[in-house]
Amino acid sequence: MEPTQTALIVPIPEAEDAVGRFRASLDRAASWGVPAHVTVLYPFLPPQQINEQALAVLREAFAGIPRFDVALTHVDWFGDAVLWLAPQPDLPFRDLTEAVWQRFPEAPPYAGAHSDVVPHLTIGHDAAKPVLSHAAETISAHLPINAAIDRVLLIAGTPDVSPWRTVCEFPLGAHPQRPAGIGLQATSA
Repeated sequence: MEPTQTALIVPIPEAEDAVGRFRASLDRAASWGVPAHVTVLYPFLPPQQINEQALAVLREAFAGIPRFDVALTHVDWFGDAVLWLAPQPDLPFRDLTEAVWQRFPEAPPYAGAHSDVVPHLTIGHDAAKPVLSHAAETISAHLPINAAIDRVLLIAGTPDVSPWRTVCEFPLGAHPQRPAGIGLQATSA
């Protein structure tokens, strides 16, 4: 099946140990194969509009934003239905979203459904409040979770269909406190 949607996400593999088992049953995107992440822009362009020019614009936008470190510091809620982790600082995620939205105004965050974009890592949604509350209590014991943010993924898929796949990976610019070429060591899971 050909993908029907795309998204730009920042994967946060450092969170998988704490949130993975909860996301597996409480976040539909996890069942699609989407890793623990903070969304930069969803939905993004339709897959048929992803061409070399769009990729070049994204590459340039992300290269202009420095790598950054973040801590997932606490669990929070959107109403009683969505449980999420809050990244601190959240401004670099807002900068990523703004950089893309400025270049692709036809693709507003969450299709324009929300006036304020709140960077977050979704743990679960639309489950019974006691189930989500248990997840919140369990995950809180693992906080903070520190992560080094150095890339954005363009992923494509069809909602409710697995797997979504990575179309392209975009490195962020040099870390402002580290000289170019000196960065984080790659680790294998």
